[in-house]
Amino acid sequence: MEAIGGLLGLVILVACIWAILQVVKSGAEPVVKIIWVVAIIVLPVVGLIAWLLFGPRG
Repeated sequence: MEAIGGLLGLVILVACIWAILQVVKSGAEPVVKIIWVVAIIVLPVVGLIAWLLFGPRG
């Protein structure tokens, strides 16, 4: 059971890093970028889901 939790944690970590890189590369305002990055770091799962649904595009 620990292996599943470790694997899930790794997947979440990789997804969060990917999301942060996408936020940084986006054309959004710098303040908006900072807010999204903080949200993803502080609330990894919730922040990631919120970014996927409402985050900046492009």
